[in-house]
Amino acid sequence: MLELRGTRVAYRGVEVVHGVDLGIAPGEVVGMVGPNGAGKSSVLRAICGLLRPSAGEVLFEGRALNGMAPERIARLGLALVPEGRQVFRTLTVAENLRLGAWDAERGEAAIEPVLERFPILRERAGEHADRLSGGEQQQLAIARALLSRPRLLILDEPSLGLAPKTIDTIYELLAELREEGTTMLLVEQNAVRTIDFCDRCLVLGSGRVRAEGKREELRGDNDVVRAYLGGAVERQTSDGGMGR
Repeated sequence: MLELRGTRVAYRGVEVVHGVDLGIAPGEVVGMVGPNGAGKSSVLRAICGLLRPSAGEVLFEGRALNGMAPERIARLGLALVPEGRQVFRTLTVAENLRLGAWDAERGEAAIEPVLERFPILRERAGEHADRLSGGEQQQLAIARALLSRPRLLILDEPSLGLAPKTIDTIYELLAELREEGTTMLLVEQNAVRTIDFCDRCLVLGSGRVRAEGKREELRGDNDVVRAYLGGAVERQTSDGGMGR
């Protein structure tokens, strides 16, 4: 479904992503983890058209996305839940959702099933988004993305700044989507949770893929993972795991 071939990204002439290769099959949940500054968000921006790759290819269902405008990419079936939620804080919850249901043919009819999945948003539909907690804003951001009925859902740091119990709630929602067959690319600094949740993960460091594998492989004795994740995987394994 999604393929990156030698993708490079530069800011003002300085390359920050150095030839990343990535493939995601339909129905697969793939994670991308690594320390702050590893290049994770830059890769996402290149996929979504917010940055133009300086080299390499980004393909979605065989179609080249290089140079395509973000709104055109969104209409092809990619939806991004951005880092920091990025909800429209001065609009109500309902107005934020209407913006997600931009297809006039679906309109309000598309919103009702989403409200069934996110009951807190129904309760607070008339309130401005800046009155929501961080976890509620994250639910709103995910709901807004789902209203476009994406074939690929991309999430950038969905647990950032949230309390542990709230993170559990968000991952329960993501688990429901996974069981329904939603294809996802999940980018997180929370390496332990991401590796445990996803079918497989890439470990980025300094703009390069340093390791790749299924959760069982990345939990094992891997020098690269230890170097770039600070031993988190080993500590999590010794604690008995977090479970899917």
